Parts: sequence; structure tokens; C-alpha cells
Amino acid sequence: MTQITQQVQLLTIEAEHEGQRIDNFLKTQLKGVPKSLIYRILRKGEVRVNKKRVKPEYKLETGDEVRVPPLRVAEKNELPSANLGSIQRLEGQILFEDDAIIVLNKPSGMAVHGGSGLSFGVIEGLRALRPEARFMELVHRLDRDTSGVLLIAKKRSALRSLHEQLRVKTMRKQYLALVRGCWQSHVKVITAPLKKNELQSGERIVRVSAEGKPSETRFRIVRQFAEATLMECSPITGRTHQIRVHTQHAGHPIACDDKYGERQFDEKMREKGLNRLFLHAWRLTFAHPADGREIKVEAPLGESLDAFLNTLER
Repeated sequence: MTQITQQVQLLTIEAEHEGQRIDNFLKTQLKGVPKSLIYRILRKGEVRVNKKRVKPEYKLETGDEVRVPPLRVAEKNELPSANLGSIQRLEGQILFEDDAIIVLNKPSGMAVHGGSGLSFGVIEGLRALRPEARFMELVHRLDRDTSGVLLIAKKRSALRSLHEQLRVKTMRKQYLALVRGCWQSHVKVITAPLKKNELQSGERIVRVSAEGKPSETRFRIVRQFAEATLMECSPITGRTHQIRVHTQHAGHPIACDDKYGERQFDEKMREKGLNRLFLHAWRLTFAHPADGREIKVEAPLGESLDAFLNTLER
């Protein structure tokens, strides 16, 4: 990747960055700069706020002047064309939008951001669709093969508010998952701790482990079929692959999960017409970051998954 050398930058802090830590501010401003370099220039005093050295935990105030030294940084990737069909289709998937947020019904098979061989994902696509937006960041993530409600902040203050709701667990996420077999009605909560491992190939795999992080998912049976159960899954914590691993741990892996699934069950589901992971974020409830009113957004399951459930019913 080509490199460019930046000149000294003098940045004046606006109200939307008030209260943000200087290290986190620099990470968003200096795209392509390794975190280790950001902390090195802070440690050496090369970053100045109002002509004074600051520590990484310094919280910015409106009107602060931040001096950033010259740096060699990765050339910014160009945004994809807003005319690409996959990006144009995102426009039709927007469930709610105002000055502060976008709520999107993310398609299955689309990553939330580029990387790992992908030139772009949802966030790059939305930035291409909204070139006038000065700020646009993911509030949370969905796995590439998971569809459904995805929340994006259009203001730094909105991102802070929504992240705080995630931290104190007042934001409620509800998913629909089709799992193998007959789920036992008394299993309403799973609290198995989860540990993330990285294989030599670079693939991430999550396992239940006593050494893992505390994790909690709540479950409710929605519909019962001969060989499967449609479950409502509400993650209280937000661990990687949490629902997928907790259902597997309960002995009921999700249909067509190529990482945590069960081959024979998946083959049966594919024979009946399922061609994707059956995990869908169907409802998100949160307080609007601007005025605190409750927002409840639902994403329809989609024609293909609805039709598949009707096939199972027959």
C-alpha cells in the first residue's frame, strides 16, 4: 500500500468531540495509522493540546487546539461508487433515519465493514450513499451471514450515547434463530462464559471456557417444527458469535452455521431450500440519543426465510 507523509496538523475541537479521550480521537482522525504509533507520539509529547503535553486519557474540551506531528500513514482507500448495485440496494434497506442515526436491515452475506479481502462493507457503502455526512460509524456489529437490524451513528455525540446504552445494558436486541431439534422449554437463560481463539489460518473461533468472559443469552420458543425450533434470542452481553455458540452449547446449533453447526441437520435444511445461516436480528429497542424517547425498530424476516418456515410447517 502506498504511503503519504502528512504535514503538521492543527485541529480545533468542536462540540461533538467534547469529552472524548485524545487517544480515541486520534484513532478516528488518523485512519491507517497503527495504534502503537499513536500511543508513541502521545508518550513522547509530540501531540500537543493547547501547546501542552497530554496523556492518552486526557478528555478533550470544545475549543482545544490539537497539534498532530507529521506522520507516514497509509493512503486512504477510495469509497466505492454509490452507483454499484449492492450499494444502491442498501438505500431500500434503511428502516429509520434522522440527523443522528440510521437503522438498516442488513442483508445476509454482506460484511459490516471492508477488510480481509473485502473492498467494502455496509459502513463504506453508506458513506458512499451519504457523501455529505461528516461522521458515520457503526454502533455495533453483525456477523457477515447474519441479517437484520444494524445501528449506525451520524454524530459523535450519538455514538457516545448509544455506546453507553450498550455498556449499561439498556439497549435491547432480539434475534430469531432456527435451531436443530426440540428446544427444552425450561432452558430460558444460558450463561456459559465464552473465550475467543484465533486459529493459525487467522479464523476466529469462540468456545465455552471457564477462562472466558461472562456471557448471557435469554431464550424463548417462538414456533416448533418436526426437526427444528424457531427461537427468540436476546443477548444481554455482546460477545463475538455469542448466540451461535450458546445454542451449540445447549445442543441446538443454528441451521446452516458453517462454523458451529451440525452437518447432517444442515444438509436436511439445505435440501428443503435454506441457503444461508438462519440468524436474523429482528428487533432493536433503545433510547434516541438526542431526546431519550424510546425507539423500537423491527426488520421483517424476509420473503425467503418466511417461505422456508412455511415449507417446514407443511
